[in-house]
This record gives sequence, structure tokens and C-alpha cells, in this order.
Amino acid sequence: MRQQQLTAWLQSQFPDASFELAPASADASFRRYFRATFSDRTLIVMDAPPQHEDCRPFIHVARLFGAAGVHVPQVLAQDLEQGFLLLSDLGNTTYLQALRGGNANNARELYGAATDALIAIQLASRENELPPYDEPLLLREMRLFPEWYVAKHLQTKLDEKQNATLENTFQRIGQNNLAQPQVYVHRDYHSRNLMVTEPPLLNPLPGGEEANEKGNLLTSPGILDFQDAVYGPITYDLASLFKDAYIHWEEAEVLDWLINYWEKARQAGLPVHADFADFYRDYEWMAVQRHLKVLGIFARLYHRDGKDGYLKDLPLVMDYLRKACERYIDLKPLLRLLDTLEKKQAVGAPL
Repeated sequence: MRQQQLTAWLQSQFPDASFELAPASADASFRRYFRATFSDRTLIVMDAPPQHEDCRPFIHVARLFGAAGVHVPQVLAQDLEQGFLLLSDLGNTTYLQALRGGNANNARELYGAATDALIAIQLASRENELPPYDEPLLLREMRLFPEWYVAKHLQTKLDEKQNATLENTFQRIGQNNLAQPQVYVHRDYHSRNLMVTEPPLLNPLPGGEEANEKGNLLTSPGILDFQDAVYGPITYDLASLFKDAYIHWEEAEVLDWLINYWEKARQAGLPVHADFADFYRDYEWMAVQRHLKVLGIFARLYHRDGKDGYLKDLPLVMDYLRKACERYIDLKPLLRLLDTLEKKQAVGAPL
């Protein structure tokens, strides 16, 4: 039914053209994407059922990020009542595919382009344009860990002392996160949402203007899935990018890429710490917040939504979390709790 409505809407946009419609991708929400192939171009149609999704944040963030000079889909047509958006097509080669497809030697170039684009977004930041990444949101995300990963996935009930340990750790992490400089935060800036792209064509709708040509779009990544963007800690998107749940890099390589970002950010005038060690600590603590959230979300996607594709990524996220906790004394109580949970699994506790 939805696809019939979508097809009819797309035909109304191009009454004199024929096209073929095929699934392009789906994400962890209710949104689906279809690729419309015409004789001379391809376009993307977003299907976001309005009872579950709101297209307006996507449109707003696309405008903000596009004005910053980065490569995001153009919104070519919209029907908010039905929940349809017509978008320019950024291709079908994700960073993840490019890096896993034998092109790992290009990693430095690709990640350099990704951090350049991130700096452009951060430099464009203004207060009151995006929702704040505030304490209630940070804490609510971390609490997905005990609710879904521990209770549902591990089928383990924490005692009062363990719950207190978690809450105390969450408070410490949140305090660090909130003390960081605040910028635009994509919130899922990783290898599945960054595309290896070519410069855009002219706006393919009749009478359209030229696409935004700011920046070097030959190397700038196409950026997707930004509708949940917020105004928050400057290290968050770096944690998404370099502690990616879907691809792993050696810490020495990541450290080199982080230093490269930090140097460029300082030169650009972004409010990063003057001491790299302080900046790195903020990055690590921000990443811990994200790891806790992601473990909870991946467990929820399986146990609530029946999506098991994310289970294979849990071990890498847990490895990131444990390594960070090993490095900071204030995170050792969380590490001891993780050890306890791991021992329960080892002796045959149900999963």
C-alpha cells in the first residue's frame, strides 16, 4: 500500500517520464529508501510514515549542513502529509563498502575528507538551530544499556549496588560530555552513513537551479541519515567515526587521524583543547557514552524489533567500551561490572 502511494506520488512529479523503482536501503527506524531509475538519472525517494517519522528535521538539517558546504542530498520535492521526500542520489558506495572492498589504503584519504567535512559542519554551528544534547538525553541514552543489553539480552538483574554504580558512572560521564564545547552533532557519523561520491548534477527537477558547489565535492563524502542531529559535545561525531561499530582500525592509526583532525580544528578556530591529551580524554569519555547507548540500541533492535543483523556488531562495541574503561580510574567501577557480567555469561547464564 505504501509503495503504491509512493509510486503514484513520484509519477505526479514526473508525469511525462517513466522510471523503475527498487529498494535502495533501510535503516533502524521506520524509514525506507527507494532508488528511482530514469533514462538519464537516478533519484532517491524517502518513505517516512508520518505516524512514526517526521520529515521536517531532515529538511532542516539538510539546509543547515548544505549551507556549511558539505555534500548532503538535495531535497527536490516533499509531501509531509504522506511522508515522502524526493532526494538527489549520492550513489551506492558507502565508506564501509569502499574500505572493506580492498581499498583500505585509501583510509587515510577518506577519513581525512570526512574530518574536513565535519570541521565545516562544526564551524557553521549556531545555538538554537538544533535540539540540545542535554543531560536528560545523554542519561536516557545510557540507560538503554541496563534496560535492553543487561536485562533483556543478558537476562540479568542488577542488584541495588550495581545499579548505583551504573548511575554514578552515568553522572560522571554526562558531566564530562556537557563540559565539552558545543557544536552541531550529526549523531551517526560513521562508515554506513558516509558515501564515496561524485560532484552532483544540476538540480534534476524542471526549472531547478544548480546544485550547491561549495567545497571540493570530488573528495567530500556524501552525508546521510542526519535527521537526528543535535547541538552537543564536539567529540561526539569523532567517536562515531573512529570507534565505528561496523569497522575496526588499530588504535595507532586512529590516533594519527585524531591528531590530524585536532590540528586542523585548532587552525580553523574550533574550540578544541589546546592540549591533545585533554582532547583525547574528552573523546574517550564521549565514546563511552555512545558505546553504552549502542549496546542498548542493538539489543533493542533484536529483542523488540526482530532485527538480528546488529548482534554480530556487539562484540566490537563491547571491546571499545572495555578498553576505554581500562584507561581511566573513574571508569574502573564500570569495568568491574562488565567483568561480572562477562563471568555470568561464561558460566552459562542465559542470553
